[in-house]
Amino acid sequence: MSHHDLSSFRPRLLGISGSLRAASHTTAILEGLRAPLADKAHYEVFRLNEVPLYDGDLDTANPPAGVAALRAAIAAADGLIVASPEYNYGTSGVLKNAIDWASRPGGQGAIKGKPALIITSSPGTAGGVRAQYQVREALSGAGARPIVRPHVAIAQVGGKIEDGKLVEKDALDFALAAVDGLIEEIRILAHYKALA
Repeated sequence: MSHHDLSSFRPRLLGISGSLRAASHTTAILEGLRAPLADKAHYEVFRLNEVPLYDGDLDTANPPAGVAALRAAIAAADGLIVASPEYNYGTSGVLKNAIDWASRPGGQGAIKGKPALIITSSPGTAGGVRAQYQVREALSGAGARPIVRPHVAIAQVGGKIEDGKLVEKDALDFALAAVDGLIEEIRILAHYKALA
């Protein structure tokens, strides 16, 4: 890929929501990114409702359909936007479980080498910042590449959402600046891969 191609490069981004609730604030954050990202990336949001709890006995060449769909979506993406609520000072079990499935088979899971941006939120004032560390550790352990930038932690999230989307300008602008950082990281990686 030449430098010229990179300027018109539209990466494939996958948003993964760590909450199953239909009216989830976490999913609303990811949905709020959809319209602003339309002209710079191909963007999908993946819900984890069909991904069962990790069970090594089910981790075969024919895993459960929800797992196969998750792995295929991650494999097709250039980068991930991983969004988590904060439950009891940590990430959701649902998100940790998805990362575990995506890391398999060991050393060659779909998530290996994928640049990832972490976004957390909470109804409280800290914006789920305590969950960031756990998500980062799990992604690193799975072989992903969590990008390094100021924590995107959206506090008092309930008041920033309308019609199932994050709409509050400051929070949205902050999240979008971080997504620009993710896209830049993907571009750099694509550039190095092209040189290799």
